[in-house]
Amino acid sequence: MANPVANTVTDLMQPTPQQKLIDFLEKDLAIPTNAIAIGLRHQEATPLPDNLLPMVLWQYGLITIDQLDQVFEWLETA
Repeated sequence: MANPVANTVTDLMQPTPQQKLIDFLEKDLAIPTNAIAIGLRHQEATPLPDNLLPMVLWQYGLITIDQLDQVFEWLETA
C-alpha cells in the first residue's frame, strides 16, 4: 500500500508551472527579480491567469519582444 503522506510531500516539493517560468526568466533570460515581482504584483491586482505573466512583463517594458518570443518558445516545450 502506498504511503499517501509520502506522495503529498513529494507533490509539495515539485515546482509549480509558474515557479518554473520564474526560474527560466531569472536564470536563462537574466530578468531581474524586482522586474518579475512587479509583474507578479500586477497579476495579483487583476484577475489574470498565471500564464499571462510574460505579457505583463512585456507590456510594462520589463522584457523585450525578443525575450517574450523566447518565453513563448520555452512555454511550448515546458
